[in-house]
Amino acid sequence: MDSKQRIAKALQVATDTKVFEMGRGVSSMVPEVFKQYFPGRKAKIIADINTWPVLGEKVYGLFVEAGIPVEKFVIMEKEFHAEWEYIEMVDKELDGGFIAVSVGSGVINDLCKLCSHHHGQQYLTLPTAASVDGYSSFGASISYQNSKQTFSCPAPVAIIADIDVIAAAPKEMTAAGYADLAAKVPAGAEWMVADLMGTAPIKPDAWHVLQDYLDDLLANPAGVAAGDPDAVADLFEGLTLSGIAMQAAQSSRPASCCDHLFSHILDMTHHRFNGKLQSHGFQVAIGTLTMCAVFDELFKLDLTKLDVDACVAAWPSLEEEQERAKLIFKDFPAPTLGFDNITKKYNDAATVREQLTRVRDTWPEFKKKLQAQVYPFKKMRDLFKTAGAPYDPSMIGVTREQLKDMFPIVQLMRHRMNVLDLAKRGMFYDNLVEGVFAPGGAWEI
Repeated sequence: MDSKQRIAKALQVATDTKVFEMGRGVSSMVPEVFKQYFPGRKAKIIADINTWPVLGEKVYGLFVEAGIPVEKFVIMEKEFHAEWEYIEMVDKELDGGFIAVSVGSGVINDLCKLCSHHHGQQYLTLPTAASVDGYSSFGASISYQNSKQTFSCPAPVAIIADIDVIAAAPKEMTAAGYADLAAKVPAGAEWMVADLMGTAPIKPDAWHVLQDYLDDLLANPAGVAAGDPDAVADLFEGLTLSGIAMQAAQSSRPASCCDHLFSHILDMTHHRFNGKLQSHGFQVAIGTLTMCAVFDELFKLDLTKLDVDACVAAWPSLEEEQERAKLIFKDFPAPTLGFDNITKKYNDAATVREQLTRVRDTWPEFKKKLQAQVYPFKKMRDLFKTAGAPYDPSMIGVTREQLKDMFPIVQLMRHRMNVLDLAKRGMFYDNLVEGVFAPGGAWEI
């Protein structure tokens, strides 16, 4: 199946996006698409100090030439994240009947997405880099009240991806996008775990829209590093299919699990390296590698020998888990986050018995399916090295000791079932984590 066929198939399951045009020079078609979906409306070009000269100014001119009423709003800060203060800014810019035309990367798109939702309307996006999968996703990831939160809001009605612009983006942005796409490998494995555990059944439409083609779309990291337009187009397609999978699922489950939570911790603690905030994709690269290492350790275990009775007997009460969460998060910027999420995802002992029995009885077959899904740590590390993405936590200013200390927070900070939850139930959590950081382990300390 070629790219056009994959895109057409994906749009059939998309809930919000009607147009996905990708190619060289396609930004010139934006006035035509705007008139089709927003006849008689006024446009507001939303860009930042970097993306305005790259594409925003051109798009503004195209709207003027087409006779479409248009204004601009350019965020002038050189460095910023998707934080609530910018939501308030963009909300004000859309007052008065303006339709957002997002010209930028992931942060600008998320701002336009949520603010358009606040105004009860759709929007258009023109990506300027293959840096994230959020362009086409349902929901926007915004920092609010010291917590990284995903707000439910529709994806853009149209995505116009000019590969001439996207392939010319800074190489580190493209490498970040490669890492974000690669995160779907361990995230898919964790969804398989949650499916087996009965907490998050796999939705076929959401799974097949990307996972069937993921290996092929990750297969040219050298081309990605070189900025080859065809390789970057494959990467951007994969990122967009990931977002459409989230539309089909109405959640971020198809695209992220523990791999992204390491990044959320760094965002929420305002982590910087050499004075700079680290990109979403670079942070996710380390989370992805870490979860590949966790699965490597999982595959060393024989879970057919799980002592289910002993695990159930040792299983803590909800109150005990809540107290553990309070202790772990007491100095975290969002101190109630762990308590809130363990309360949502806690299972009683009878349910844990059913879950562990299912894992024990299906382990040989299920292990083979997981191994077919998730890449070994060494393979993923080599791909990241070639693509130009970080392949050691020190490359984003995180020590291995700091990374290890994040695990208890990662396990508890979202109510989504993850592989660490399985390990807690099966009493082999310490084996997994210690194995990753032990002598000879992936992140040997």
